[in-house]
Amino acid sequence: MRKYLFSGAVLGAIISGFGVVKATVDGPRDWRLLLMWVSWAASIAIAIGTVAEETKRPELGE
Repeated sequence: MRKYLFSGAVLGAIISGFGVVKATVDGPRDWRLLLMWVSWAASIAIAIGTVAEETKRPELGE
């Protein structure tokens, strides 16, 4: 679990979620808001998948 929480990709994706939440609270609710949430969910999924794939691959040079 620690490898996911301290990964730069996952941290970046989580931090970008704050902008989506702010846009949800302050902005208009239309189709662009839905696309922002879908995009954020996709970036989280890609970041988690990247970390999972990196842990499966053995280190170079070992």
